Amino acid sequence: MHGIGNDYIYINCLDEEPDNLPQLSMRLSDRHTGIGGDGIILICPSDCADFKMRIFNADGSEAKMCGNGSRCVGKFVFDKRLTDKKTITLETLAGIKTLDLHTKDNLVESVTVDMGCPNLNPADIPVIATAERVVEAPVETSRGTTAITAVSMGNPHGVIFTEDLSTDNVHHLGAELEKHPMWPDRANIEFARIDSPEHITMRVWERGSGETMACGTGACATAIAAAVTGRAGRKVTVSLPGGDLGIEWSTDGHVYMTGGATTVFEGTIEI
Repeated sequence: MHGIGNDYIYINCLDEEPDNLPQLSMRLSDRHTGIGGDGIILICPSDCADFKMRIFNADGSEAKMCGNGSRCVGKFVFDKRLTDKKTITLETLAGIKTLDLHTKDNLVESVTVDMGCPNLNPADIPVIATAERVVEAPVETSRGTTAITAVSMGNPHGVIFTEDLSTDNVHHLGAELEKHPMWPDRANIEFARIDSPEHITMRVWERGSGETMACGTGACATAIAAAVTGRAGRKVTVSLPGGDLGIEWSTDGHVYMTGGATTVFEGTIEI
């Protein structure tokens, strides 16, 4: 399945969970010798929500949250009649998320996810800093000084506002800044161009996966960074290579993300 191009292999683990999950993710995610994807997502039972989601990146590392993945989980469980509820709760390592499912012909067409409140506190992101917030902080790179805004949406993000969305820039600086010493747990790096106060174009370098077609938490982090730096309002459309996401930083402090979810194919594989 994919959420505007952010593709994962979804495994129904409501009855049992495979072993050796990091190794399994690396093997299945390989686009040459495996199924191919940005990682694997497990749909599991939960003691505190309707379902639980576990995410393993293509390099085997476990992620706390995936916005695009959560929308696909909502589509998976509804389309397969694992639930008849159109509002469901989803347990993640970044807390419990609420999903509102928008259906057409009794299938999920799009999903709005309550992504929770953004966190700009350096210790919680985490990012090493002496200031109360890392907003447009100058960071030295191999290509000169780059201004970065750090935001957590359950996972760490570094947002860079730039006119240069070239592959050379995204891949070079993305790989470098993902592992910069400022991030104790590495980070996702977003490259964003402000088109208007209501529209942002971005590309993302995800920790553990490299560039992906989309990143839901990254789009949310970019919208937050744009708002706190005065570049955009609290409701924006974020365009990524895989498609568009609607992001709203509501007056209740929560970030709401709306976007599509698509099933590509399904089958079985010996693991």
